[in-house]
Amino acid sequence: MSVALTSLQALELWRHALTAAVRREAPDLSSRQIALLLTIYLTPAPHTVRGLSSALHISKPAVTRALDRRNVLIERTTAGQAYLDGFADLVRQAATMIGAAA
Repeated sequence: MSVALTSLQALELWRHALTAAVRREAPDLSSRQIALLLTIYLTPAPHTVRGLSSALHISKPAVTRALDRRNVLIERTTAGQAYLDGFADLVRQAATMIGAAA
C-alpha cells in the first residue's frame, strides 16, 4: 500500500501521532527504542543485539542501552505488541484527521 503525502502532511501525521502517544498512559519510549521495537516486530526473528545493531547501523552498546538489559536473544512480547497496536491506532487516527483537513 502506497500513500502519497507531501512533506508537510507527513510531518503533521507524525506530529499528531506522537502528540497522542505522549498523552496516553503507556511507556514514553525514545526514538531509538521505538526503532528497535518496530524492527523486532516487523522483521523475522531471531533478534540479537548484534543483528539489531547491524540492521539499524548503530553500535551494540547503543542497542544494549536502549533495551536496558544485556539479553543475548531479544523476543517479542504481548506488551510490546499491545504498545505497537495502540501506536498504530494513533497513526490511523492522525491520518484520518490529516485527511479530513485536506
